[in-house]
Amino acid sequence: MPDIQYGNVAVKPSLKSFGEIRRQAVTQLVQVAPLKVDETLPLLIEANIAGVNLVSWVASNLELVKSYLYQHGGILFRNFQVADVEEFEGLIRTVSGNLIEYRDRSSPRSAVYGKIYTSTDHPADQSIFLHSENSYAATYPLKIFFYCVTPAQQGGETPIADTRNLYQSIPAEIRETFAQKQIMYVRNFGEGFGLPWETVFQTHNRQEVEAFCDDQGIEFEWKTGNKLRTRQIRPAISKHPATGDLVWFNHAVFFHISTLEKGMRTALLSEFSEAELPHNTYYGDGSPIPVDVLDKLRDIYQQNTIVFPWQQSDILMLDNMLTAHGRNPFIGKRKVVVGMSEPWRS
Repeated sequence: MPDIQYGNVAVKPSLKSFGEIRRQAVTQLVQVAPLKVDETLPLLIEANIAGVNLVSWVASNLELVKSYLYQHGGILFRNFQVADVEEFEGLIRTVSGNLIEYRDRSSPRSAVYGKIYTSTDHPADQSIFLHSENSYAATYPLKIFFYCVTPAQQGGETPIADTRNLYQSIPAEIRETFAQKQIMYVRNFGEGFGLPWETVFQTHNRQEVEAFCDDQGIEFEWKTGNKLRTRQIRPAISKHPATGDLVWFNHAVFFHISTLEKGMRTALLSEFSEAELPHNTYYGDGSPIPVDVLDKLRDIYQQNTIVFPWQQSDILMLDNMLTAHGRNPFIGKRKVVVGMSEPWRS
């Protein structure tokens, strides 16, 4: 493989010595280093001079960028020229080809441009717990990209965590139980809370919903009043198809009723029985996940969470299997958009 040129410095795309690459990559165009001294995630690639076009730079250094992504799990591109959402879409196409339509949804999102969406339409005062996009589904994106058009006046960060570290941090007995039993996701649509099934599956046709569920291994049950209940059993632990790393890749904590903020949790439990909740999780055999296990998992997520403030025109590229993400509450206007790519079926 030929060298990759940074200014007048030739850099080998091998990652045998990250320290050597880091020293060589600080040149006229960009500098490459972890954003935080004690963390490898995210890797910061920052333009040293004004006017460096990100799409062109990535196209010229694509193999190196992909190698960095596999090693670190996430890359933050900063101080590059990114004109608009259309150019952001162009970056995703340069890295991954075609974008993915957001289907089998769990978060409210609005289309912005083509298959670029708002990162979430959840109220600004609410937190969104860390998760890997669509990890509850049989098919999910391998890459997810965030583009900060307008940072919030206060808060609004996108916290991230390395799922390899999550896996290693979870006690062996908890991991083994999840590995054996897997996870059951139960969702109810049409109860007045959460997304309606028409939004989740992007159709008003029941037959299309049924065909999608059959293809994706989702059990479904139509109920009176245009209501739908689904169940699906998925792994809690997965192996990354490129790196071979074992990762904690699931929505077990995210979808569990106990993870919701107290006010929302109380409101839902006063309105619905457990079986009728918009979403909840169980072990794959249908047995409840103990509260102390969920508490332990939430603590581990917290211990592994990395937070940084958004800057205008920042782009965060994540390997969706290697890195989980969330959202902090915020004040003021905030516009962060998202695009997904490389569908993978487990």
